[in-house]
Amino acid sequence: MCGISGEITFDGTRPNLAAVAAMTESMTARGPDGEGVYLHRHVALGHRRLEIIGLSARGAQPMVDAALGLALVFNGCIYNYRELRDELSGYGYSFFSTADSEVILKAFHRWGTDCVDHLIGMFAFAIVDTDTGELTLARDRLGIKPLYFTQTGSRLRFASSIPALLEAGGVDTSIDRVALHHYLTFHSVVPAPHTIYEGIKKLPPATVRTIARDGTSSEKRYWEPAFEPDPSRADWDETRWGTELIDSLRTAVRRRMVADVPVGVLLSGGIDSSLVVALLAEQGQRDLATFSIGFDSAAGESGDEYEYSDLIAKAFGTNHHKIHIGTDRLLPAIPGTVAAMSEPMVSHDCVAFYLLSQEVSKSIKVVQSGQGADEILGGYDWYPPLEHTPRDDVTKAYASVFFDRSHKELNALLQRQYRLDHDPSWQFAYDHQNAPGAGSAVDAALRLDTTVMLVDDPVKRVDTMTMAWGLEGRVPFLDHEFVELAATCPPALKLAHGGKGVLKQASRALLPAEVIDRTKGYFPVPGIRHLDGGVLDLVTDTLRAQSARDRGLYEESTLAALLAAPNETRTTLGSNSLWQLAMLEMWLQTMETATAQRAPQ
Repeated sequence: MCGISGEITFDGTRPNLAAVAAMTESMTARGPDGEGVYLHRHVALGHRRLEIIGLSARGAQPMVDAALGLALVFNGCIYNYRELRDELSGYGYSFFSTADSEVILKAFHRWGTDCVDHLIGMFAFAIVDTDTGELTLARDRLGIKPLYFTQTGSRLRFASSIPALLEAGGVDTSIDRVALHHYLTFHSVVPAPHTIYEGIKKLPPATVRTIARDGTSSEKRYWEPAFEPDPSRADWDETRWGTELIDSLRTAVRRRMVADVPVGVLLSGGIDSSLVVALLAEQGQRDLATFSIGFDSAAGESGDEYEYSDLIAKAFGTNHHKIHIGTDRLLPAIPGTVAAMSEPMVSHDCVAFYLLSQEVSKSIKVVQSGQGADEILGGYDWYPPLEHTPRDDVTKAYASVFFDRSHKELNALLQRQYRLDHDPSWQFAYDHQNAPGAGSAVDAALRLDTTVMLVDDPVKRVDTMTMAWGLEGRVPFLDHEFVELAATCPPALKLAHGGKGVLKQASRALLPAEVIDRTKGYFPVPGIRHLDGGVLDLVTDTLRAQSARDRGLYEESTLAALLAAPNETRTTLGSNSLWQLAMLEMWLQTMETATAQRAPQ
């Protein structure tokens, strides 16, 4: 895990090294263990390092291999780097470090942009060919690692976060109205390449972009899971499917123990994180550090799930840490949480992950998480209603259970200058869900959620909140081989037993029944889900600030009604509508304040 940045110019001028240095410095939290900047003719690279693999100075970045004519900055972890190192050594390559970053350099030299097909892990990287001046940007299959860029006619800048790009200056920060529509309709999911800013884009997952010396570029998508039956598995029953999925997950969990520092687990007490702990214990991990978080109850809603996490910790003998956060810590944590966001996010989980990561980072650098299982294996309650939906009606049915509001309702919320005469969120979901493949409505929904929603909500949330404290989060359920296998599993098996049925049944040999059969839980942050006191004051102040009035996103009458009854209006999925509006405005104000004194351009 690290932070990367860079600039390439197309008009013969030298890159703005001060701008690259500013971007790099702004990501110190992502890489608190070291920094470096590299300049070669028309390209400059910046890097902040979090030392996880190859802890010596030889693993520092930017990493330059003069003999190969390549320079690299890389964020992430390649779990099969040792196997690839052995394979590349067989081709005659020699290595000067033990870092996984050097393996990427050699792999790129050997296979070109096809090197991504050989990488198992999470990654975003930039490689410069120092002879041709060509720049290659790449992002992992599930978009676990972020990569943003801004381009004018004469230069392109990239970074691991939007705040870093803003720090360099010269960005068009007018609101992208399509992205705004997605944020307020598609449950705050803004699909690539859009971001809330007109002048900043993000590289889509599973994509390699090549930028030539003259500024021309090309992109290729190198991976897409097939959500349809595999004929070779036609005779598999639920038991066989469960066995194969657990075995694949076992491999994914083992891969994510690769590190030169200890690895722990974020243990919520749900089936997903509990299964990660069980599989690690099965593989001989002893005294595993596990971490759970809890909050004070509010409005009759429980703030913790210690009952279940304690059960798992006891069953597997983990070194368990219960972190309780009092209500008095929630309000002070909100500004830091918002500042840590690469993009505005609505989930109440963000504050929980932010505070959890703060505490966990005091004792460990790497954790595994159960994130992603619900999207991969049909664990959410919006999937069962789709089981008997005709394939042609999937988007209508999906929107009715997932979209926050209709296009008409959105236009009533927004002031005129931000309204659109078309519905891009509906069209995006329709085009995605009606593309070839994914023969059932459930598979079409799972494909969209796995390759888009998952990337730009839960995965982004985990990355930004953990990296705010220099903590690396690893997600075994997003191992691409596990995802490929699960995508071919019959939808009926996924939806059985209240969702994730095939996983639940297969887990009975590993987990206590109380954990498997419990009612599905969510990261509880009742002090924010129910707006009152200081949190409500913060929301009100944010939406009534002069900068919010100047921006004029929301119709005054609609906003006044929400403020008058702050806890009455909920989105389809139960989020507080007022919180959703406030989080966007709070993020925009935070970005403006943080970059008001920027020097580079």
